[in-house]
Amino acid sequence: MPYVSVGEENSGSIDLYYEDHGSGAPVVLIHGYPLSGRAWDRQVPVLLDAHRRVITYDRRGFGKSGQPTSGYDYDTFAADLNALMEKLDLYDVTLVGHSMGTGEVIRYLGTYGSARVAKAVLVSPIPPFLLETGDNPEGLPGELFDGFIQTAKADTPAWMKGFLDNFYNLDVYGGSLVSDPAFQASLDIANAASATAAVACIPTWETDFRRDLPKIDVPVLAVHGDADRILPFPNTGKRLPGLIREMELVVIERGPHAIAWTHADQVNAALLRFVGAQPAAIAA
Repeated sequence: MPYVSVGEENSGSIDLYYEDHGSGAPVVLIHGYPLSGRAWDRQVPVLLDAHRRVITYDRRGFGKSGQPTSGYDYDTFAADLNALMEKLDLYDVTLVGHSMGTGEVIRYLGTYGSARVAKAVLVSPIPPFLLETGDNPEGLPGELFDGFIQTAKADTPAWMKGFLDNFYNLDVYGGSLVSDPAFQASLDIANAASATAAVACIPTWETDFRRDLPKIDVPVLAVHGDADRILPFPNTGKRLPGLIREMELVVIERGPHAIAWTHADQVNAALLRFVGAQPAAIAA
């Protein structure tokens, strides 16, 4: 299995698991909390059929990647992404993030620039700044995140189950757009995450990306569901136009946080159009 080393902890290497398939202009897919690269199962085949090289990887602490007890901050996450980009020597990349993964996209571009990147896609984005402060009244109160941390510490499996219920809007879409086996597969991935990562990632949701946004000089597509319970649209995606130089916003009606799964056809259509590809059936 392919890995990229991103550091060491005591006597062990910190390695990120990745998959690299297809050929053509590369698309790097960055998953959200608390899943893995498998969260893109409904996007990978479509992009491959559209003749794109598709790379997924598991964030540190999740999936098949190493589970260190350090490095759970966006500067490190962006450095991890940079290590992957350099190892594979990628250029003309479309970076695609979901949820927490959109933070990697923004911090990477703000820190490392766009020499390797052509475009960026934010699915259910976390920027610009989720925490309510004096100069950010549109954020969410800090007490909310403190409660999340305590709940995750007290009973991580129960926290994961409740989180995924809201991730998929299970009370609305369970049994229709989200089958019981699909939900269980996500829960299994979530429960296999590092106990450290499960808690340590929560404070990163308070990261301020406002200084990164003006540095972005590539076209950006944001796709957001207006029924997102994890990263509510009014507090996140709705605020991005005007903060990013060249940006398009697509709003999916009644879409939950997990639109890449529940509303995959709409997400895929927007993604393919943005990267300049066509579905295989149309291209044929």
